[in-house]
Order: sequence, then structure tokens, then C-alpha cells
Amino acid sequence: MSDSLITETADDAVGAVTDAGADAPVDAADHGHDDHAHAGHHTSLGLSNNKLAMWLFLGSECLLFGGLISTYMLYRNRHSDNLGPDQLWDIPFTSASSFVLLTSSLTMVLAVSAANRKDLRNTKIYLGVTAVLGGLFLAGQIYEFTTFYREGLGFTTSLFSSSFFTLTGFHGVHVAIGIIMLVATIGMLQKDKISGDKAEAVEMVGLYWHFVDIVWIIIFTLVYLIPA
Repeated sequence: MSDSLITETADDAVGAVTDAGADAPVDAADHGHDDHAHAGHHTSLGLSNNKLAMWLFLGSECLLFGGLISTYMLYRNRHSDNLGPDQLWDIPFTSASSFVLLTSSLTMVLAVSAANRKDLRNTKIYLGVTAVLGGLFLAGQIYEFTTFYREGLGFTTSLFSSSFFTLTGFHGVHVAIGIIMLVATIGMLQKDKISGDKAEAVEMVGLYWHFVDIVWIIIFTLVYLIPA
């Protein structure tokens, strides 16, 4: 009777070890699968697919603006005697407009910081302030273009005017796109339409906005501050 009991107990122990050994690879495989699924949204560079796509897009934009800036630098002396930068530029006004745009970079940083803290209320407020500052910059640029046109500088007046309006106009279009992105992000946060990481979504909008601001620093320096 005792021998039968010992044999039965030994069989149960062997069965338990066998079951544990069979389950272990499955658990390990499941764990590895979960890790892979968790990391599936990231590239080998440590960036998410969305961030990598944004950086690649901004890289292509660098090439675009590089070409436009080079073209302007090539043709900036090709103008008539009375319709050149010396007669047209209003440096104090453009400096004030530039300060407004650069201030929007600060509010964008505050928006990203609030998003990382999951403070959606302040995130929306700072995004809204950033959009308003961008709109003020655009209004100043439109006023400047209108003034130049009244003084006789049209798009086809000279190679200088064509390259100037193309460069600054393209930048203005990018600012307008950035404002649309900001307003759309505010609306999506308000209606809870962002299914993924909200902080990452705000950060990507911030990357684009900072790029636009950096490009303007280069344009303002080369076009307005450095004499032809």
C-alpha cells in the first residue's frame, strides 16, 4: 500500500515538472511577443515612426529652403536703383514681427511641457497663444507685402523681387500650415480624438513650429540684416 502511494506521488511530481517545462517556452515566447509588440512603434534609432517621419519631412524642407535662400542670395542685387532693400526695408517693423514669431517658440515649449505633465488645459491654452502669435506674424507679413506693392515692387518687377517674394512667401505658407496644425491639435484634444500618445502629438507639432522659427531667423538675418 505504501509502495503504491510512493509510486503515485513520484508520477505526480514528474508530471508537474513536465508541464512546467512545456509551459515555460510558451510564456517566454509570449513575453517576447509582447515586448516586440510594445516596441513595434519604434525604429532602431529609438524614435517612434511618427517622429522619424517628421524628421525626414523637415530634412526635405531644409533642402527646399536651402535652394530658395541660395536663389535669393544670387539675385538680391538684381534690382533697379530705387526699388532695392535700402529703399524698402523697414527694419524696426520687421524686427518686431520677428520677435513675435520667436516668442511663439517659447509658448510652444510651454505647451509641450504641459502635455508631458498631462495638463491638457494649459496645453490647449499655450497652443492657442502660439497660434495667435503666428497669426500676428502673418498679418505683419501681409502688411509688408502690401506696402512693397504700393511702392512699386511686384512679383515680376525684377529678379530680386521674384526671389524675395518666393522665399518669404513660402515661409509665410509654412507658418499658415503650422497655425492650422495648432488649431487642429487643440480641437482634437478638446474632443479627445487623439488615440495615441497626446504628448507625442503635441511634440511633433512643436518640432514643425520650431523649424519654421529657425528658418525665419536665417531668412531675417540674410535678407534684412546683412546688406547686399
